[in-house]
Amino acid sequence: MKKSPVAESFFSLIAADQSEVLEIAREQTGRPTHLLEKDVWVVWTLGALFRSSIGADLTFKGGTSLSKVYKVIDRFSEDIDLTLDIRKLIPDLIGDQHHENLVLPESRSQAAKWSKAVRDRLPGWIAQTVQPILQAALDKEGLQARLEVSGKDKDQLLLHYPALKAGTGYVSPQTLLEFGGRATGEPHQVMSVTCDMDGHVPNVEFPTAMPVVMDVERTFWEKATAAHVYCAQGRIRSERFARHWHDLAAIGRSPYFENTIGNQTVANAVARHKSFFFAEKSPAGDVIDYQRAVSGHLKIVPEGDARRALAIDYANMLADQVLVGNALAFDDLMRACADIEDRANSV
Repeated sequence: MKKSPVAESFFSLIAADQSEVLEIAREQTGRPTHLLEKDVWVVWTLGALFRSSIGADLTFKGGTSLSKVYKVIDRFSEDIDLTLDIRKLIPDLIGDQHHENLVLPESRSQAAKWSKAVRDRLPGWIAQTVQPILQAALDKEGLQARLEVSGKDKDQLLLHYPALKAGTGYVSPQTLLEFGGRATGEPHQVMSVTCDMDGHVPNVEFPTAMPVVMDVERTFWEKATAAHVYCAQGRIRSERFARHWHDLAAIGRSPYFENTIGNQTVANAVARHKSFFFAEKSPAGDVIDYQRAVSGHLKIVPEGDARRALAIDYANMLADQVLVGNALAFDDLMRACADIEDRANSV
């Protein structure tokens, strides 16, 4: 790659020079090139979204926020989880129904009505608002990525990019944006995001972003209650799920854990929200009690077939070098999650 005294944008480089940049960054960071390449697209997508007219209505959350913003997890996070403020999506149904800084329905029948409205409206909003915004940003920069509305409920947007590098196949050459619309995304705050290659390659500039980001406390309790449900049901219902347990264990080792585990206000808010919008049942048909889960009865260590399925998915994640450095062995991961259970249940 020809050196230049003036920094150039990564995307302005020809493919051969981009490949060389990726190799230089791999040597500097130890990260696989296909993950470094995908990271550029993740950050570019975040930047395009949060610089747009809808940026203030979105909250960036989930594992990618833990990795890119809070730096508490040491795995590559490939998906972008986003919440569209429910007050923007169904304002006609909500009115002034606020409860302790939450937007909650008055009854389960009203929750069902709100959920149906969200399911009905969210796909149209993604196709008619988000997709054109990102397409315009791609066109403006002359990028050749392709956008596709996806998901069973059409609540996802895929950005397929022309990959220069490939891994084992566990991480695909696409950025997946997953949208939800049944919460406000609070508590959250504006924070900065940079690419993993930033600062490692002289005279090359990489995308940046300033998203509105969900606080760690809420991310933890959302993940913990989701893990609790899967444990109660005794089965893992999808692949590529081991990352959530990895994230819980990482938060447990982070400086954020003390405030998180003792934040009963956020824990209760998550439990109340999920009780209305994400009701689940055990194999026996009993409703899973989220409030009980955050009040001394959390279970996040699965057993039987669910544990075996989780172990297989975790091994696949390790094989594609998604985790950086010395990753915990699966049994150690489960022990770390057991310790989190104990801490949560003793607060």
